[in-house]
Amino acid sequence: MARQGKVAAVLAVVLLLAVAGRGLAEGVKVGDAAPKWSDIVGVDDKKHGLDEYAKAKLLVLVVTCNHCPIAVLYEDRLIELQKDYRGKGVRVVAVNVNNLEEDKLEPMKKRAKDKKFNFPYLYDPTQKIGHDYGATNTPHFFVLDGERKVAYIGALDDNDNPKKVKVKFVRDALDALLKGDKPPKTETAARGCSVKYD
Repeated sequence: MARQGKVAAVLAVVLLLAVAGRGLAEGVKVGDAAPKWSDIVGVDDKKHGLDEYAKAKLLVLVVTCNHCPIAVLYEDRLIELQKDYRGKGVRVVAVNVNNLEEDKLEPMKKRAKDKKFNFPYLYDPTQKIGHDYGATNTPHFFVLDGERKVAYIGALDDNDNPKKVKVKFVRDALDALLKGDKPPKTETAARGCSVKYD
């Protein structure tokens, strides 16, 4: 009887974990078709969707936010990335899925204006984009190829300190894809604050 009780207890814990895990981001794998999204409001008060960027050769989707110090460290690098690659047909799109007060749309508008973001900054309070792509950190990068398949997932580069960066994962992926090659690395560990799923 004691053994049956232990088995029942273990099964109960497994069931509890399975139910709890449904709220976590599941996400995509490299090679998967990029999940579609639409009607996501931006800091420009307009609604945006994946199809809007159909003419872009490549798309860099970054899940980021206002409050995270690591995400803030990457803002200038995001601006530079879009500046350097826009002429090559690459679009950067940032999306925030956190629902903390400092991460809502009005603070986002202020941040985008103050930093002069040269890319769309979108707010998805439903957090669907985060779940669909499997974003775990802010920032978390997803490079989508010309067929809108996921070609790279992970960090922008290998160091939060811009002066110590040695490997630029996203730029390397973009350069390879623009040449018709596979990225030298297709997946790295994202770094930063955890996405605040409700």
